[in-house]
Amino acid sequence: MATYTATVAWSGNGSKFTDNRYSRAHQWSFDGGTVVPASSSPHVVRVPFSDPVAVDPEEGYIAALSSCHMLWFLSIAAQEGYVIEAYRDEAEGTMAKNDAGKEVMTRVVLKPAVSFGGDKVPSDEALRHLHHEAHEACYLANSVKTVIEVEGSWTHPAMR
Repeated sequence: MATYTATVAWSGNGSKFTDNRYSRAHQWSFDGGTVVPASSSPHVVRVPFSDPVAVDPEEGYIAALSSCHMLWFLSIAAQEGYVIEAYRDEAEGTMAKNDAGKEVMTRVVLKPAVSFGGDKVPSDEALRHLHHEAHEACYLANSVKTVIEVEGSWTHPAMR
């Protein structure tokens, strides 16, 4: 078993607070020293009380799912002898009301564009298999109720 940590820190900086007109800007800090500016989503709390430049929890959620899938995909592809030159995912999440009427992330669509190199080129079926195995292995995908779909594409130098 492993334990993971993140520190989330916010300060009111002397704001009245009870009038609900306080900044939602805060920081996420991680064990390696990385600090990420974070805030509520401007879709949820209007600017200037949200910082549109900062990462919001919804974006972080989508990025975490995408990153987990990518890391497993790379590992499985390497084990199967494929050479990956680049991987880019422009993942997208959809917020909607669930059956209980609560706002939830109902769907995340991963859209990985994978560039293969080397002599071994995957068939479309092999690529679907790699994504399926990555999805099955991803700890985060196995931890959430959100529907996660993969709509990927791939390229190879011989096909350009």
